[in-house]
Amino acid sequence: MSARCAAWGGYVITDWIQRLRYAPFLAQLVVTRRCNLDCGYCSEFDKVSLPVPLETLKERIDDLKRLGTFAVELTGGEPMLHPQIYDAIRYCREQRFVKVMMISNAYLFNADRVRQLNDAGLQELQISIDGVEPNHVTVKVLKPLRRKLEDVARQAKFRVVLNSVIGSAPPQEVLEVIDFAQQHGFSPRVLLIHDDKGQLKLGPDELALIAEIRKRLGRRFMEGGDYRLRLINEGTAPFKCRSGSRYLYVDEFGVVRWCSQTREVFGVSLAEYTAIHLRQQFHTPKSCNAHCTIGCVRNCSRLDQWRQ
Repeated sequence: MSARCAAWGGYVITDWIQRLRYAPFLAQLVVTRRCNLDCGYCSEFDKVSLPVPLETLKERIDDLKRLGTFAVELTGGEPMLHPQIYDAIRYCREQRFVKVMMISNAYLFNADRVRQLNDAGLQELQISIDGVEPNHVTVKVLKPLRRKLEDVARQAKFRVVLNSVIGSAPPQEVLEVIDFAQQHGFSPRVLLIHDDKGQLKLGPDELALIAEIRKRLGRRFMEGGDYRLRLINEGTAPFKCRSGSRYLYVDEFGVVRWCSQTREVFGVSLAEYTAIHLRQQFHTPKSCNAHCTIGCVRNCSRLDQWRQ
């Protein structure tokens, strides 16, 4: 490994060694809080916020690069409501992050927009589909979205992860979403519904569904140290949460939070975030960790579980 030294977070250090020790594996960057939907379980949206100006987003993307971030994921609200979302993706690619991703509910997709995402250089898209039929909790389901998802399957040159959410629709519908994902070349993934604190919120019917899902997904269900099964069987799955370091959630105001569900607990401006903050938050225990269902945080924290 090169011993080249560079300024990283305001300090002269051996850049790759320090990057591997504390830098974010993933930063989720909110481009707008506004969403076109209002799913009953979601606390990450509003109906009035303006999109973050592109120049402001570029400054935040630069700050993430300065911190040594490996991957960036544009999120919301609904990112496709941002009028310059393609420019934001393109700018991320110009900064040469290892991966540039986006999360969307897919309602605003059509074939042309998918092609524009290709042209902008998007590398991975996450879409959450909660079930098959609309219900009082969600309309983010297959029935109104099949044609749009088929456009994605035909046109996308990027990887597509189709998330199904256990707990927001009848259990059998989750299995239909998994089957749909596999039939259309998407990568199926299963999430657990949580409350507004990120804590597990499942009933007995959803718990009974897990065995069949594990059979269909195999090792893909076991991410993050198989935390889902531990939560279900043991009621708890403690881990060393490295949010604020390995994982950053940057809200629409440019403030680094531990995650989307703990926005009131911790906050430091991204413009002021340094290697010191990354190191401090890496070693800061988070009291909510034992019942956390936030898969991206658990996955980003997984590599460092052996460290103090």
